[in-house]
Amino acid sequence: MSITRLDGVVQKISRQHCGKFAYLLPALLTATVALTACSPKKAPSTNQTGTGPANTDTSQQVTVHLAYFPNITHAVALVGTANGEFAKAFGPGVKIEEQSFNAGPSEIEALFAEGVDIGYIGPGPAINGFLKSKGKALTIIAGASSGGAGLVVRDDAGVTDVKSLAGKKVAVPQTGGTQDISLRHALQIAGLNSTDKGGNVSVLPVTPADTLTLFQKKELDAAWVTEPWISRLVKEGHASLKIDERDLWAQKRFATTVVIVRNGFLKEHPDLVAKFLTAHVQTVDWIGTHPDEAAKLVGDQIKKLNGKSLPPDILKSSFSRTDFTYDPLKETVLTFADWSKSLGYLKDDRSALGALIDTTRLNTALKGLNKPAVP
Repeated sequence: MSITRLDGVVQKISRQHCGKFAYLLPALLTATVALTACSPKKAPSTNQTGTGPANTDTSQQVTVHLAYFPNITHAVALVGTANGEFAKAFGPGVKIEEQSFNAGPSEIEALFAEGVDIGYIGPGPAINGFLKSKGKALTIIAGASSGGAGLVVRDDAGVTDVKSLAGKKVAVPQTGGTQDISLRHALQIAGLNSTDKGGNVSVLPVTPADTLTLFQKKELDAAWVTEPWISRLVKEGHASLKIDERDLWAQKRFATTVVIVRNGFLKEHPDLVAKFLTAHVQTVDWIGTHPDEAAKLVGDQIKKLNGKSLPPDILKSSFSRTDFTYDPLKETVLTFADWSKSLGYLKDDRSALGALIDTTRLNTALKGLNKPAVP
């Protein structure tokens, strides 16, 4: 009998037959203690709040749960896993368990359940996760990409600008995600609102693959998505890029993807996080100097994840709209927080995010590589 079942028997007897079967309790409790002593011991670990005992001994087998999306904006993760840079940095005794997500809120829920240790994600869900856990669950430790996002419109939908989205159906990867925030902010600036807020623009959470299908069926008018879906919608969905989101930001730079770490994992394995950041920086640099090779690696990885390869022209177009950087572009992340509050997603603004972004470890890695620190 398992320990769990024995405990259940003890509790049941205590509740229902306390007097009649009281003589059984000492024996059952003794058996429970004996079984517990014979059970294998689990190494101390921390939960998503970052509390609990720390274990810095990585000589035993350690699994790093790494999360990312099968998107061009997550190319650093795709390349780092494909070319073995991350595995090389971690060294023997460390196993990387990769997990692919299609939207940020789902990745945050997995992090809360300790199913994600290090993740590539948009700033919107990272902010939500930080505030939801009262700052205890996660920290942004680096950037990963800038750009590679925007509003795509079906050619025959009659949409010429944001104002003409009135009465239209617009897709986003997931409600509360970074692209959802960008779209709703643009609607707000244009004096529009979504139907769930009393307006006349239908904002629908749709997976990117289904978005393409619905474009082809003419059941969606527009979508705010990231690459490679911008390029695929333009080519396969008979659509046009109406707004390149880079044009909406100063210096055409904004955080599309950042790197987060679960605080419990950071406390338990600070050495592995340091090694990862060094590999992350080196991978960003490698993509910059080997764009064609990087595009091929990303294409191969996406094919493994989605079962469909991306044509060379799609990869080229996607990479042309996306910049890769380890700088988290802090000010743009905080701007997303301000937008989220104005949209009613958050009760707090940037003033509650003092501990969200910590570049201390990133700058240590940069110093070790003789590179200048990020602000």
